[in-house]
Amino acid sequence: MTDKTLDAPPIEHAPHVHRPHAIAHGHAGPRSRAALLRARLGFVAAWLAFFAVAWLLPTPAGLDAAGKATLAVVAWVAIVWVTEAIPVGVSGILLPMLLVLSHASPSFPKAASGFAAPVVFLCLAAFLFSAIMQASGLDRRIALALLDRLKVRTANGVIWAMFAVNFVMSMVVPAANARSAALLPVTNGIVKLFGDSARERAAKKAIVIQSLVYGAMISGMCILTAHLPNMVVSGLLEKQLGIRISYFTWFKLQWPYLGMFAITQCWVQYYFRSRAVQIPGGRAAITSMREALPRASGNDWTVLALFACVAILWATEPLHHLSSEIVALIALAILFAPGVLRFGWAEVEQRTIWGTLFLLAGALSLSSAISASGLAQWAADHIYLVAHGHGWWLAIGIVMLGTHVIRIGMLSNVAAVTMIAPIALALAPRLGLHPVAFTMLISDTDSFAYLLPTQITAGVIAYSSGAFTTADYAKVGVVSVLIAILYGLCVIAPWYAFMGVPVWDASAAWPFAH
Repeated sequence: MTDKTLDAPPIEHAPHVHRPHAIAHGHAGPRSRAALLRARLGFVAAWLAFFAVAWLLPTPAGLDAAGKATLAVVAWVAIVWVTEAIPVGVSGILLPMLLVLSHASPSFPKAASGFAAPVVFLCLAAFLFSAIMQASGLDRRIALALLDRLKVRTANGVIWAMFAVNFVMSMVVPAANARSAALLPVTNGIVKLFGDSARERAAKKAIVIQSLVYGAMISGMCILTAHLPNMVVSGLLEKQLGIRISYFTWFKLQWPYLGMFAITQCWVQYYFRSRAVQIPGGRAAITSMREALPRASGNDWTVLALFACVAILWATEPLHHLSSEIVALIALAILFAPGVLRFGWAEVEQRTIWGTLFLLAGALSLSSAISASGLAQWAADHIYLVAHGHGWWLAIGIVMLGTHVIRIGMLSNVAAVTMIAPIALALAPRLGLHPVAFTMLISDTDSFAYLLPTQITAGVIAYSSGAFTTADYAKVGVVSVLIAILYGLCVIAPWYAFMGVPVWDASAAWPFAH
C-alpha cells in the first residue's frame, strides 16, 4: 500500500490526530504472522530474482546489457512492492544503488537523478503544507465548515459536500491517501449519525466509498500536486520529451475528470439504493461537530491566506513565469519565518510522509532508467502485438484493461505508474498515437483501481471504517472501473483533442509554451 510503514507516529498530545490517521500511514499495529512470513519470503525472493536476472539468465532477445540490468531491478522492486518485504520509502532510497550495482546506470548521480527532479521539491513542499494543515487542525476545520455551509440533509448531500471538500483540500493536501486520512474522522462522525436499518447501512457504504475513495481519487486527477502519479508522469515527460506541464496546464487538460464523479455517484447511489436517505439529526448534528472545534487563531488565518496566495500563483504561472516548485519553496520560507506558525518544526516533521517522498524520487529514477535502457521499448514491443491493428480507441481500451489486470497485484499507485508510464510512452509511437495524450490516459486509468480495497491506500483507509465488506467494494467497483475506462475514451480523449493534443495524431505539436 502506498504509505505502509513510512512515517513516525503522530504526536500523542495533539487532540485533532486520530488513530485512523495512523492506519493510513502504516501504524495499524505489528504485522500478523502471515504478513511477516510473506515479507520474509518476498525479501529473499526479491534478491534471488535480482541476481538471477542480472547475472545468471541469458539476455532476452531485443534487450542489451543495460536493458537486462534494468529488468533485474524491476524484478526486485516488483516483488518487494507486492509482498511489502520492506517499507516502500526504503525501496525508493535503494533503487539508485541497485541501478549502479546491476550496471543499469553508469554512475550514481545519473541513477539518482530522480531525487533532484523539480517535481520532487514540489512534492516535498506539498507534503509540508499538508503536515501544517494537520498540525493546525485546519484540515478538519475546512471539512466541517464546508459541510455546514452546504446545508446537507441526505446521504446524497453528504457525498456531494465531501467531494467539494476533497476538491478544495486537493489544492493544498497532496496524495489521495493523505486526504482520505484527514477526512476519515469526519466521515466516521457523519456515518455514526445514521441508524442500523437496511437503508441506513447502505447509505453508510455509499458515503464511505464515494467520499474516501472515489472522491479522493477523482478530485486529485486535475490538480498536479494532489496525486503522486501525476507527478511521476509529469517528471517522466519532462525528462524524456522535454515537455514541462505546468500546474495550470495540467488543470486545463485534466479538469473534465471532475464530471466522472457525477457518473460514479449515480451508479453508487443506484447500487446501494441510498439517494434519499435522511441524516438523523440533520444539519444540527454537523453544526454541533463544527462548534466543538476550538476557535481558529490568528496564525491559522495567516496560514490559510498564504495557502490561498500559493494557489493563485500556481494558477497564474503563465503570467509571472515562476515555476510551481519555486513558488512552493518561497511559501515555505515565509511559513517558517519566526512567529508565523503557532507550533514548531517537530510537529510538522512528524506529520510529513517522508517515505512517500523517497518512493517518488526512487520511482522517477527507475522510470528514467526503464526508458533510457530500452526496457520500455522492449516491453512495448510485446504489448504492441496485442494492441496493434485496431482503432485508436480499441487499442487504448485494451491497454487500459491490461493495466487494471496488472493493478490487482500492485499495492501502490506510484509503483504501478512507475512501471506503466515509461512503457506507455514507448508504445505510443508504435501504435501511431500521441505520446503525451496516450501516456496520460493510460496512467490516469491506473488511479481508478476499484476492484479491491488493498489496491490503493485510500481504499484501505475507507475499509478501516467498517462500513462495507470487500464484496460490497468489489461488486460496485467492477462497474466503476468500466465507467473510468469509458470516460477516458469518450470524454477525456476528445477533450485532449479540443485542447490541441489529439491522441490519434502522433505528429501533433505540443500546443502549450514550455
